[in-house]
Amino acid sequence: MSSIPAIGRIPVRDVHPAVECGRRPAKAVAGETFEVTATVFREGHDAVAANVVLTDPEGQHGPWTPMRELAPGSDRWGAEVTPTSTGHWTYRVEAWSDPVATWRHHARIKVPAGIDTGLVLEEGGDLHERVAAGVPEGPGRAAVLAAAETLRDDSLPVATRLAAALTPEVDAVLARHPLREFVTASQTLPLLVERERALYGAWYEFFPRSEGTQDQPHGTFRTAARRLPAIAAMGFDVLYLPPIHPIGTTFRKGRNNSLSAGPTDVGVPWAIGSPEGGHDAVHPQLGTIEDFAWFVQEARDNGLEIALDFALQCSPDHPWVQKHPEWFHHRPDGTIAYAENPPKKYQDIYPIAFDADLDGLIAETLRVLRLWMGHGVRIFRVDNPHTKPVLFWQRVIADINATDPDVIFLAEAFTRPAMMHTLAQTGFQQSYTYYTWRNTKAELTEYLTELSGEAAAYMRPNFFVNTPDILHEFLQRGGRPAFALRAVLAATLSPTWGVYSGYELCENVPLRDGSEEYLDSEKYQLKRRDWETAEREGRTITPLITKLNTIRRRHPALHRLRNLRFHHTDNDMVIAYSKTAGRDTVLVVANLDPHHTQEATVSLDMPQLGLEWHAFMSAHDELTGETYHWGRNNYVRLDPGRAPAHVLHVQQSSA
Repeated sequence: MSSIPAIGRIPVRDVHPAVECGRRPAKAVAGETFEVTATVFREGHDAVAANVVLTDPEGQHGPWTPMRELAPGSDRWGAEVTPTSTGHWTYRVEAWSDPVATWRHHARIKVPAGIDTGLVLEEGGDLHERVAAGVPEGPGRAAVLAAAETLRDDSLPVATRLAAALTPEVDAVLARHPLREFVTASQTLPLLVERERALYGAWYEFFPRSEGTQDQPHGTFRTAARRLPAIAAMGFDVLYLPPIHPIGTTFRKGRNNSLSAGPTDVGVPWAIGSPEGGHDAVHPQLGTIEDFAWFVQEARDNGLEIALDFALQCSPDHPWVQKHPEWFHHRPDGTIAYAENPPKKYQDIYPIAFDADLDGLIAETLRVLRLWMGHGVRIFRVDNPHTKPVLFWQRVIADINATDPDVIFLAEAFTRPAMMHTLAQTGFQQSYTYYTWRNTKAELTEYLTELSGEAAAYMRPNFFVNTPDILHEFLQRGGRPAFALRAVLAATLSPTWGVYSGYELCENVPLRDGSEEYLDSEKYQLKRRDWETAEREGRTITPLITKLNTIRRRHPALHRLRNLRFHHTDNDMVIAYSKTAGRDTVLVVANLDPHHTQEATVSLDMPQLGLEWHAFMSAHDELTGETYHWGRNNYVRLDPGRAPAHVLHVQQSSA
């Protein structure tokens, strides 16, 4: 017997979103609106219709959502749906033959032409009587019964009889209670609905150990907490900490990745493990695990969630090296192989060998993660997940989220697209992206079209503008305007964006020409920053970052990804895009050239802004406070030294 599913009476094909053909759930967050589409058709010329059925985790069906044909004659139907709570939902598409729509089409042609007039109107009376049978008592049912009676009244003019079935009152009843024949359902598809932070938030990364004092250069959780109010004041939601564990001394790296560490060199936080402990311990110079729990609460009191780095690798001094030698790759001479990403070498780090004891590694990983969860951590930034088996992460994340669905995992995987997409499909709630390396209008448009399209059903991007490892050439050479521009783009293109500490100071000195590493990188040394002096002297872009995060919180449109639409400009150095959610619309026009003023005509797709083609709008610039009166085509001139972009709140103009 064939295992190919039978086509239903009314074919329903190619339902989207469908992740791995429905084998894995599509993703959304509570309150997020997304579109369900399907191809629906039937034989002959009779009308069809369709709807979406959304089912909540308790198995309750909400009111089904009618679909519309997306383009005349395309057979492609769509509807927007909005899950309202977290949990495991499902959705399906139902299609049916619509006899009333078929009758209306025929009646509008035949009755004026005098073709089969009596039969057509009698048939209409029968159909409307059938509709009324499914309508509760009330004015709507009475309106449909009256239409049926009028259709059958041959004492009336035929035009009057037909008009009785085409009233707004009857239309409203049919919209709520259509007469459905040959109802055919698609397969039921899974939908995982998570908390909003999985999609939307502003992240700030910093090293607590750099937040010391004159008397105590190595920072602690207690001294680092002094930065919390300033970070919160900039509008960030998540504070991301690199690993906080003991650091090995064997092959410890010195300043600027030197192979010979001096007695005062602090080592790389990702070289985890020493006699003081491993992944379940706190570096003694940072404090105790109780100090960490206090720090988490202090952050929470400032409106910040802590994201903790989880780097599944070890220094040669990690307790696992002696306790579980089978967890590491051994060379023929008996030595353990250190980590490499040619030409980079990480002599101070041993990667894990997963296949010797996958179950044991999963059990230990779950123990470690749950330990930190017990101290208030609900977000983990996972280091290099692409160097571990996908199966490993699938099992780990599924186990954690089965009991703690609010826990979020961010995949730090700058790797091949197939791996990045698969990690997202198998559990990671967020993903790092190639945003850092997308700088031209064509690159940004192509990449964001991909991310906001079908990929948005399972992959949520986190647009970090820089990291301790990545200082892009654009920032090195573009100066302060480049830092401002990239912040504006990240904060408005993606619902989630982030900065690594020092970005607000526009730190842009590379280790050497052609390198993306920072000179005197904080990965290898403590880095004291004089925040107060920099702020006092106006040498920061802190006001811009604060304003961007304020704008993001004010506008629901910027909390979403799938609503991104690009608009035409006649200058490749100027990009324009918009986001709309309900009645809220934000339009961004940005100068991609940090060195020169650029001019362009911006041609807006007005319906994408919720406006008629020839309408005018009030466009209030949220960055500068200026208001413009715009229409379909608009001239812009952007000076990167003054403001790299317009971030416009769009409203219908009365003019």
